[in-house]
Amino acid sequence: MPLARSMSITSLSGMEEWDEEFDLEDAVLFEIAWEVANKVGGIYTVIQTKARLTVEEWGENYFLVGPYVESNVRTQVELIEPTNPALKRTIDKMNSSGCKVYFGRWLIEGSPYVVLIDVAFTAWSLDKWKTELWNNFSIGVPWFDREANDAVLFGFLTAWLLGECEEPPHILAHFHEWLAGLGLALCRQRLLPVATIFTTHATLLGRYLCAGSVDFYNNLANFNVDKEAGDRQIYHRYCLERTAARCAHVFTTVSQITAVEAEHLLKRKPDIITPNGLNVKKFSAMHEFQNLHAQSKNRIQEFVRGHFYGHLDFNLDKCLFLFIAGRYEFSNKGADIFLEALARLNYLLRVNHSDVTVVAFFIMPARTNNFNVETLKGQAVRKQLWDTAHTVKERFGKKLYESLLIGQLPDVSKMLDKEDFTMMKRAIFATQRQCQPPICTHNMLEDSTDPILTCIRRIGLFNSSADRVKVIFHPEFLSSTSPLLPMDYEEFVRGCHLGVFPSYYEPWGYTPGKCTVMGIPSISTNLSGFGCFMEEHIADPSAYGIYILDRRYRGVDESCNQLTSYLFQFCQQSRRARIIQRNRTERLSDLLDWRYLGRYYISARHMALAKAFPDTFFYQPHDSETAQGFRYPRPASVPPSPALSRHSSPHHSEAEDEDDRYDEDEEAEKDRLNIRQPLALTPESSKRILTLASVCNLY
Repeated sequence: MPLARSMSITSLSGMEEWDEEFDLEDAVLFEIAWEVANKVGGIYTVIQTKARLTVEEWGENYFLVGPYVESNVRTQVELIEPTNPALKRTIDKMNSSGCKVYFGRWLIEGSPYVVLIDVAFTAWSLDKWKTELWNNFSIGVPWFDREANDAVLFGFLTAWLLGECEEPPHILAHFHEWLAGLGLALCRQRLLPVATIFTTHATLLGRYLCAGSVDFYNNLANFNVDKEAGDRQIYHRYCLERTAARCAHVFTTVSQITAVEAEHLLKRKPDIITPNGLNVKKFSAMHEFQNLHAQSKNRIQEFVRGHFYGHLDFNLDKCLFLFIAGRYEFSNKGADIFLEALARLNYLLRVNHSDVTVVAFFIMPARTNNFNVETLKGQAVRKQLWDTAHTVKERFGKKLYESLLIGQLPDVSKMLDKEDFTMMKRAIFATQRQCQPPICTHNMLEDSTDPILTCIRRIGLFNSSADRVKVIFHPEFLSSTSPLLPMDYEEFVRGCHLGVFPSYYEPWGYTPGKCTVMGIPSISTNLSGFGCFMEEHIADPSAYGIYILDRRYRGVDESCNQLTSYLFQFCQQSRRARIIQRNRTERLSDLLDWRYLGRYYISARHMALAKAFPDTFFYQPHDSETAQGFRYPRPASVPPSPALSRHSSPHHSEAEDEDDRYDEDEEAEKDRLNIRQPLALTPESSKRILTLASVCNLY
């Protein structure tokens, strides 16, 4: 689903168009990943959102290859007969040899063709293929590692598929992550005429090391990678990943920070950085995304009214919604430092007698057995109050109407009778609550050892009336069908004020990227691919609502203080300042659009074809790939000081008149003209992250 944005964006006139034409008529592209039509993590989003652009480039010669998962196929794939005669012969031959291979269209934007392989159906070949893997690569896979067993089956089957393809003469295969990497190694070992690309979105060993609380980035060059992988019982997986990286014609990663990691852990420097993008859909109305923010915020406010019933002693119009979301990796995703910063923010808001209340949401899936009864009760009480208010309003309106009909002003004392007061009193009594509002919306299976709940108990954020920071832990992905918080993820993000992602290990980071496209400011780190990318492309990221936390060169306590400072400054912003900041954030959307970032995948594919088929294809790196990259300057004007307006809700004042004079078109035009001015960059900043290495020899 494309993420929408407005027409008011600043045109990226500084971005050079790349005129690179390859004759792809005699070439076919297979993109191979375990997450094709099979959502597991972020790679699914990469492939799904990039599909439309790739289909436009390759047309009928583009095929995605993934595992056959029946539950996913029923809802996402339309099975059809293969349209390519050569591919049909290949699939028929494999099926007649004891495989189950399906062909269809993936029902996403672009409707790409998919080839889905049932790995379980060929499990009878596992021992034979494991023996071949040991004989040819000296990699042994233990019987109990089901995921690695699936990788072996999937790798041999994809190599079989590519080996049977005879037409067209130039085949390009792009493999994502270690689960698909064995197929690449087999193509090279069997000397198949296939150009290969391997993309790692996060190294296996890097993820494990960071989860183990080691000083990862300062010791990258010192790790004994074989020992570290063996100690964590992932040596066979690490070998599969490293083999794929070493064998590929072209090796790519998603960010510069991951490129440094891959060079030390996988022992190969990436040829190209291929950042992750999003589909950005433009609104026809200029301020539509601001209207959507207000609508979604109202829905979150309704949930908060129910969750805090009986303790709703704060002004929702002066309430800011913060959130962190993603895989439940307590330290890697920065949930630990976020909680500590919230505790310090709570202290600052209290001692400064701030009237701002912060509600922080933690959207991280964990093991639960059901919704929390107290949480469900809160939403039921809220609905009952709403129904009571509407009933009394209708009765009041009817009496008012009848009084006006006979030409009399109503007697206000008689407009509400005893029955009305009884209904309202019963509704008020129903809101009485003896306990504190719950922290967690679900019943946790491991409540006593859960990292988030354990940390909350330590810092003492229990949603008490004295706290200016409230915490809500929602240990389940959001869904529009939920009886508790019926919103999908995109709608929820639009309704929040700030996304907080202080990750220690984040090769790219789609969560802050989605915030940016939807005009929501975010906090990321200089250890995330997204944070490094934005630092490289924006002269003053914080002016555009992109706050970059330093977790690479500061200790944990210093980083926590910096995060607390960012949060406290954000809480001091006026409503006008937040509106201007959201407009600026949304204007960065083009930086993250596949229309811009897709060019790096295109270059990787052209480089691979030139290296595998040098007599047919020639690749020349662009001048722009070794020169300075596009870089946003500081905004033409700065957001107003919090002192100009202390109201975070509509309120008539001189400051409100200032709001009325704010012109989004004028602001956007200032930035547009500012961006077009030549930039004087230092030699340091002119080094582009998105560089392409010179073409190297075949492995």
